[in-house]
Amino acid sequence: MALANAVNRDTGDTREIARGLRDRDVAVLQMLVEEYQDRLVRYLVYVLGRRDGVDDLVQETWLRVMERGKSYDGRSRFEPWLFTVARHIAIDFLRRRREVSLDAEEDGRPLVMVPASQELSPFALAARTEDAERLAGALQELAAVQREALVLRFMEDMSLQEIAAVVGAPVPTVSARIYRGLAALRSQMEEKHGS
Repeated sequence: MALANAVNRDTGDTREIARGLRDRDVAVLQMLVEEYQDRLVRYLVYVLGRRDGVDDLVQETWLRVMERGKSYDGRSRFEPWLFTVARHIAIDFLRRRREVSLDAEEDGRPLVMVPASQELSPFALAARTEDAERLAGALQELAAVQREALVLRFMEDMSLQEIAAVVGAPVPTVSARIYRGLAALRSQMEEKHGS
């Protein structure tokens, strides 16, 4: 079935997705919802730092995908395009509620790149110890831009270039957010739970 393969990440048939969105094919949208719904919910929960209101934003995201599907050209993976749409909706939601913007820099200091250590990241440690609940709690304490970068990189498996496209920031800024977020997570995990 060509349509099922279009949604399958392994086949990479993004042009079929683009054609289906351009034609407003409800079957394509339904397949996309089935494939990406849980990931979209997870992303928005982490970006917003809470669960309430996420279902409405997810629904709004899918409506926007259908409305603006013509702008997806199928030349790159679908996920970055989808998460960009969701991010813009989340920013609008936060602005309406007059909350902190995802566009704000962490603390006003210049972003500095430092080489990553060879130690396991907190994500890898949590996966090994099956301590996802503690990791989720620690993620909520990070700055929104760091949390978003970490979720896109390690939970959504996006490249630095894809993340940069989603968040509208240069790749070095994305790298710095990931580095700082991992350092903060490592520090939190060690402080609260020992090494």
